[in-house]
Amino acid sequence: MEKIPLNPDRLLAKVRIDPDSECWVWTGALMPNGYGAFTVKIDGKWKRCYPHRISYEIHIGEIPKGLDIDHLCRNRACINPAHLEPVSRRENLARGETLIAKQLKQTHCKNGHLLDKSNLSAYKLKKGKRECLTCHRERERKRRQDLRGKAATK
Repeated sequence: MEKIPLNPDRLLAKVRIDPDSECWVWTGALMPNGYGAFTVKIDGKWKRCYPHRISYEIHIGEIPKGLDIDHLCRNRACINPAHLEPVSRRENLARGETLIAKQLKQTHCKNGHLLDKSNLSAYKLKKGKRECLTCHRERERKRRQDLRGKAATK
């Protein structure tokens, strides 16, 4: 990954500090996903970058390879380095407001069974999904009963 030239004055010229949240709100361009957009010239070509990543590198240091920057304040337009933490992609998704995060925070299935390690399908977990074993067993039991009932009526 190429080294981005860091210019704190240019970056901070597009920031408004929110006194309530202490967020450094990016007032420049925003991408459709809510993150800031900032362009820098690298080797004579303009490249779009995320201002929160640049802010982290200016104020804290290099972002460890393979890690994402998580907004602890949940404000995607914030570039306050105190609100930014490098984490794995999985951790970032788990902390966010995504479907994955919602599922990981779910403690019980729709039928009220506890979703702990002993009640989750190991096979489904390997595929990145969570399935209640109690519900699965009940569905299979009913399916087998239905098959036996159909076989007896023939």
